[in-house]
Amino acid sequence: MYLGLDLGTSGLRAVLVDERGVLHAASECAWPVHRPQPGWSEQDPADWITGCDTALSELRQTSPKAFADIRSIGMSGQMHGAVLVDHDGSVLRPAILWNDTRSAAEAAELDKANNVRDLSGNIVFPGFTAPKLLWVEANEPEIFAKTAKVLLPKDYLRLWLTGEYASDMSDAAGTAWLDVGSRKWSRALLDAGHMRADQMPRLVEGSDASGLLRQERLDAWGLAGPVVVAGGGGDNAAAACGVGCFREGDGFVSLGTSGVLLAAKNSFSPAPDTAVHSFCHAVPETWYQMGVILAATDCLNWLAKNLGDSPATLAQKLPDTASGPADVFFLPYLSGERTPHNDAEVRGAMIGLDISTDTQTLTQAVMEGVSFALRDSLEALRTTGTKLDSVLAIGGGTASPFWLQSLATILNLPLRIPAQGEFGAALGAARLAMAADGHSIKEIMTPPEVAETIEPRSDLVPAYDAAYAKYRALYPNLKAALT
Repeated sequence: MYLGLDLGTSGLRAVLVDERGVLHAASECAWPVHRPQPGWSEQDPADWITGCDTALSELRQTSPKAFADIRSIGMSGQMHGAVLVDHDGSVLRPAILWNDTRSAAEAAELDKANNVRDLSGNIVFPGFTAPKLLWVEANEPEIFAKTAKVLLPKDYLRLWLTGEYASDMSDAAGTAWLDVGSRKWSRALLDAGHMRADQMPRLVEGSDASGLLRQERLDAWGLAGPVVVAGGGGDNAAAACGVGCFREGDGFVSLGTSGVLLAAKNSFSPAPDTAVHSFCHAVPETWYQMGVILAATDCLNWLAKNLGDSPATLAQKLPDTASGPADVFFLPYLSGERTPHNDAEVRGAMIGLDISTDTQTLTQAVMEGVSFALRDSLEALRTTGTKLDSVLAIGGGTASPFWLQSLATILNLPLRIPAQGEFGAALGAARLAMAADGHSIKEIMTPPEVAETIEPRSDLVPAYDAAYAKYRALYPNLKAALT
């Protein structure tokens, strides 16, 4: 059996799969995000440990035989977070998360440094790890001085599991300390970020072993061992492994808390000026590019909270088929934006409200606004030479037929919907565990069965194209109004 752990922003999902990749059991736990100041987003790493232990205890109770058979563990994790630990491995402050924008000034300054974009392959976004440490240096110098290691969220979990300070290439690529083309820590990037090589964890490929589950964990969980812990991957790289997306031309769109449009690449071909991310994949000699929007289903959650309703109820009030764009435009920049604007300060807006605007129209506008933002990512990817003929659609937002058809038409791309079953980051983590145990990457990382394909509404493409052009024109005016 193989255990996949997906450490997300809102909680952890654990899955047990066999050597054929068939799901045997799953469990979940949740934890809070703390926002002590505007633009800040933090978590207590102790919550991750408690949550993981709770989820695995549930698996032990519900599937004791399968759990006892675990051969290897793989991990996926929210990217870019900064966990600062001292020489004893003790956490020095709450983890600063990917959607924290406090280090916008430090990111802008680091982005200007010589060769930073060339080596990292990316704009230095405020959410990346390196500017977070510059912020800590400037604002919490006593904490900065005590920092012996900086770990990404899943790698702090790895420390608890194995006692090893290690990370994988895909997660490390989001720090702005990694030479993404060469797949190694860059001394020049570390110097630019005022960091040292000894503060970095050891690097492994996501499909290789990073260590063994330590005896304390074996005893606590009743495992005979040895149990290998794979390098694992950042959440999007692991999700790509879970849906078999690692060949040139493979791609997926994710309607999760954030929104992602990802394309696998056979070579490192960065285009930082587009605000497209270029990262190492979780498997060797492979990379990927992606456009990222900071709020996708989070936008619907925001609307539901303010209307005193649930996201599912709002979605159910819409028809199953799209009939053309709403008269109201929604700009989904509730937490700033990455692709294509790289703007931590911009905020969202509703434009075109009328006395007759109702809940259904607001919900439609939110779904279309997120879809237009993903169209921004598609256009940015196309400027790099990336070509996608269709994409898999995953994430919680895919439960809405209206959203799916609107998105397919706005992107003018067929969306392939996976059949029911486990896929995505948790399965990708389990597949990386299988690879670390000797299974062939090509044999295990296969795409899921497609239940249906949502084709663009050709009769509505011109209307949505026109609406997208208006949407694109709104950003500079909104920016000017907020400045």
